[in-house]
Amino acid sequence: MKPILVVDDDPNMRTSLKRVVERLGHKALIAENGKEALSIVSQTPISMVVTDMMMPKMDGLTFLREIRQKLGSLPVLVITGYPTISNAVDIMKSGATDYIEKPFDFDKLAKTIESIMTRFQSKREIITASPNVQRLLGIAENVAVSDTTILIYGESGTGKELLARHIHQISNRRDKPFIAVNCAAIPDNLMESELFGFEKGAFTGAGEKKLGKFELADSGTILLDEIGEMTLPLQAKLLRVLQEKEVDRIGGKEPVSVNIRVLATTNRDLLKESREGRFREDLYYRLSVFPLQLPPLRERPEDIEILANHFMKKYAVELLKNVNSFSDAAMEFLKAQQWRGNIRELENTINRAVLLSSGEQIEVDNFMMDSISVRPDAISVSTPIKPSGSGIKSMEKDLIMKTLDEVGGNKTKAAKILGVSVRTIRNKLHEYEEEGL
Repeated sequence: MKPILVVDDDPNMRTSLKRVVERLGHKALIAENGKEALSIVSQTPISMVVTDMMMPKMDGLTFLREIRQKLGSLPVLVITGYPTISNAVDIMKSGATDYIEKPFDFDKLAKTIESIMTRFQSKREIITASPNVQRLLGIAENVAVSDTTILIYGESGTGKELLARHIHQISNRRDKPFIAVNCAAIPDNLMESELFGFEKGAFTGAGEKKLGKFELADSGTILLDEIGEMTLPLQAKLLRVLQEKEVDRIGGKEPVSVNIRVLATTNRDLLKESREGRFREDLYYRLSVFPLQLPPLRERPEDIEILANHFMKKYAVELLKNVNSFSDAAMEFLKAQQWRGNIRELENTINRAVLLSSGEQIEVDNFMMDSISVRPDAISVSTPIKPSGSGIKSMEKDLIMKTLDEVGGNKTKAAKILGVSVRTIRNKLHEYEEEGL
């Protein structure tokens, strides 16, 4: 569990705040002022900040604004000794999660900290400094407490499933199952049995009864990921489930009641799809009770730096690298990209950059933008790494061999890092062997 950072210039108050945090079962880090606190958060992952307002070197509001710029939606509880309305407005406008007035009861402080930690339990994974995304999260949290069906729109790679999981995690069903179904990944001929289940002997090969995803999600939440990929016949059956709150197993004699909350995601314009006959209009309106639109990364440029730093730390640990920063040129390079693949593309780019880095800092040369073009039988490379030979083929081989070396020869891990299939890696190695490369 990540520690909670306590910031206060008064040593007695710091000690008291630290005790409250530790009594709640959390580890506490302490700082005497905003500058010291910023130094700590730049080096150590934390789960929450509790900070005083009036401090030397850097006041609470300035510190709060710096935190918001660097760490996005990290929860911050502000302690203020000047409880005026204008002061409260300034605190909340600067990005505070909540504030508490002096003098305060330490039991009340403990309850406030616990409440904030509970609310942000899943939000910690949604890393953003974008006002639009933060507003969207606020709306999602307000709707989460109901059983309203939510349809999440967004381009591929924007984090639609992450938002869906967050909604479930802060809903009244948080302790119940969350079942995600990728409608684009399951073959059409298997989708019905996956969703609705089947009875023993319902068809050849049905040796045992199988519960479908809807029954597995009973009392919890089901996510229909990329719902726009579902065929029209299955859409009709899904509509009945949503209307009647019951499923018919294949080969079953009677329907089975289910109590579920439905979330769906799509990268398509389903209203347009319905008007053009590719998506049932009645199902569209059934799903789109409350639509949410996740903006693409190119429309939230303030998130690029904090996401890049998050992924850098993540992959530095996974790949056992000493990387801890980006050069100014490297960060400017990242901010200049369009990120058509959104957060997923950024994450893959940082993953490869960490892998290719040789020092503590990521440089522009470590980026391989559009370097891997995934096809069933080939990888095309256009990267500034130093090849052992000349030409694209040699650069391609150097990249694959370097990746394999970093992961101890594990082809599955190498394929994941490079964004290709294991079969592609095997074919390429065979090709190099035959050509004597």
